[in-house]
Amino acid sequence: MNVEDVVTKAFKILRKELSAEEYLIYLQAITPRMGDAVKELREKTKDLSLDDVVKKAKDFEKKN
Repeated sequence: MNVEDVVTKAFKILRKELSAEEYLIYLQAITPRMGDAVKELREKTKDLSLDDVVKKAKDFEKKN
């Protein structure tokens, strides 16, 4: 088992246990950002499922 496996497992557990808003707050807490990232993410993702949000975040990470 490697770090990526553990992180993936942790994110799966968090997605099951947290609401979409709680999950976004958690991501804000572990990711340094400027401004109110939760408010911005809430507005940008209001019509998306949590799985869609996670997929878009992974796609964004791959591009950067």
